Amino acid sequence: MATIHFKGKSYVQNHHLTLKHHHLVPNPDASLTDKISLHDNLIIHGDNLLALKALLPTYAGKVKCIYIDPPYNTGNEGWIYNDNVNSPMMQEWLKANQPIDKEDLARHDKWLCMMMPRLKLLRELLRDDGVIFISIDDNEVHHLRMLMDEIFGESNWVGTIVWKNATDNNPTNVAVEHEYIFCFAKNKTQLPSEWKSPISDIKQKLIEVGDKLNKNCTDTDKLQQSYSQWFKENKAYLSPLDRYKYIDFGGVYTGSQSVHNPGREGYRYDVIHQETGKPCKQPLMGYRFPEATMKELLAQNKILFGQNENKIIELKVYAKEYEDKLSSLIMIDGRIGAYDVKKLFPQSKRRFDNPKPVQLIKQLLSFTVKDCDVVLDSFAGSGTMAHAVLALNQEDGGKRKFILIEMEGYAESLTAERVRRVIQGIPTAKDEALKNVLGGSFSFFELGDPVEMQAILEGDSLPVYEDLARYVFYTATGDEFDPAKVDRERNFIGENKDFEVYLLYQPDLNYLRSTSLDLDKAEKLGLPESNCKKRLVFAPMKYLDTETLERYRIEYCQLPFEIYKFKE
Repeated sequence: MATIHFKGKSYVQNHHLTLKHHHLVPNPDASLTDKISLHDNLIIHGDNLLALKALLPTYAGKVKCIYIDPPYNTGNEGWIYNDNVNSPMMQEWLKANQPIDKEDLARHDKWLCMMMPRLKLLRELLRDDGVIFISIDDNEVHHLRMLMDEIFGESNWVGTIVWKNATDNNPTNVAVEHEYIFCFAKNKTQLPSEWKSPISDIKQKLIEVGDKLNKNCTDTDKLQQSYSQWFKENKAYLSPLDRYKYIDFGGVYTGSQSVHNPGREGYRYDVIHQETGKPCKQPLMGYRFPEATMKELLAQNKILFGQNENKIIELKVYAKEYEDKLSSLIMIDGRIGAYDVKKLFPQSKRRFDNPKPVQLIKQLLSFTVKDCDVVLDSFAGSGTMAHAVLALNQEDGGKRKFILIEMEGYAESLTAERVRRVIQGIPTAKDEALKNVLGGSFSFFELGDPVEMQAILEGDSLPVYEDLARYVFYTATGDEFDPAKVDRERNFIGENKDFEVYLLYQPDLNYLRSTSLDLDKAEKLGLPESNCKKRLVFAPMKYLDTETLERYRIEYCQLPFEIYKFKE
C-alpha cells in the first residue's frame, strides 16, 4: 500500500503514545446539568490532542460516529502548530509561533503533523462499527486521503461526499462551488451493507397515501380534505416528516421550505403574485436562486404563494424528493451555517468563520447513529454537532450523546452558550424552531494537569484517588474504568476478563512513604482458585518474595515509578 511521507512524520507517528494523561476538571458554573458526569453530554475546553487522550479511559472503543471540521490550511485561517513534539525541527516550528500562511513552505508538513496523532487517537475512540466524517477542501484533500488510507486502511474507505455549498460568481477559470467530506470506517466489515434513513418507511407511506388519494379524487379541495383527515389521524407517527401537510396532483408536499438567502445579500428581482398581479414581498436578504432558476420553479408549479403579495413565497418540496439515502452529492447552501449562529446570537457582532449548517450534520448523523449512540467532534467550533444531535433526539425521541472539544477561548461563551440556548429554547426568537425547548443537559470540563509519576513521587501534585484509579485501570487493561465498582476497603478498583485490579494509594506523601504490599494485605485477598484471574496490585512498595506473589497470583506494579500496560 502506498504511504505518505512528510517532514516530521517520524517524530509524530507515535507522538500520541507519549502524551501524558490529563485530568478532566469539572466546571459546574459552565455546565447545564443536575449532576456533572463524564457520562453526560460533554463539552471540553482545552487542547484537543490532550483532551482526546484524556477521554480514552472512559470512551475508548465506545464512540459510534466522529465528525471533524479541521483547519483547511488555506493560508488565511491563522492556526499555529503548537504540539510539543520532542525534536529540534519541531521545536523550531514551536519557537516561531507564527500563524500558518501561504508563504510558509512547510505548511502542508505542519498540517499533516498536526492531524496524524489526532486521527490516531480518534481511531482508538471509535467502536468497531464506528465511522468518521472529515470535511476538507482542495488545499489538503489529496494529503488527507493518503493519511487516512495509512491510519484507517484503504479497505476501510466508505466513500467521499461532494458537498455543493456555494455559487461562485467570481471571475475564475473554474468556479469552485464544493467541498469534500471523507467517510472512513474503523472496520468496514462491521458496517451494514446499506445505510438507510430511519424515516425511509415514513417517506414511503406518504408517497403511497398520496398516490392512493390521487387515484380516488379529481377535485383539488376534496383531495386536500381527504389528506388532512388522514394526516390528523396519523400525525403522531409521521415525525420528522410531519411538515408534509399538503397534497396536490403531484403528491404529498411541504410548503415550509424557505427561499431566502441566508447570511448575506442574495438575488433581487420581482416575483409577481398569481392572483393580485403585484410583486411579492422579498426576503430580507434577497432570494437564494438566480432569476432563471426561479422561472423554472414557477413553470414546474414548485412555488407557493400566500393569499396576497404581502407574504413571502415558499418552495414546494414533495415527499418523494426527500433524501433517504446518504448521497455522494449533497446540495446545501453553506451560508446557512452562519445564519444558524446569527439567529441564536442576534445581538452579537462576533463573526464566526464558516460554521457548518445543522442540516448538513443532521443528514450525516441520521444515517449512521441510532438511539443512545455517542458522537464526537474534536474541532467543535460553534457547536453545530451538539445542535444537530439535540434536534435529532427531539425528532425521534432518541438519547444520542455528544462530546465536543474546543480549545479556543470562546468554548464557554459561544460553544457552550449555543448548546445552552437550543436546550432551553429562546422565547424571544423570531424563528419558531428556536423557540422550541430541545431539552437535554451537558457537563462542561476543563483540561487539567497531567498525571505525573514524578510529581507523585515528590509529593508536588497528588491526584485524588478516583482520578489515579481511572488512569491506572485503563492503562493496565485498556478497558473503561467504572467508579461504581471501586471498593476502598479492599483497594479494589475494577476487573476485566483477564485481571482484577487493586490500588494502594492515598493523596498523602506520608502514606506513600509508609505503605507497602505485604503478607497481611495479600492474605486479605485470599488464596485464589486454580482458574482465578491474575491480580494486578499497584502499590508504592512491596515486602513479598516472588514465590508468595505467584501463590496469590499477584502481579506487583510499583507506584509511582511506573505503570505497565498489560493489555498488549
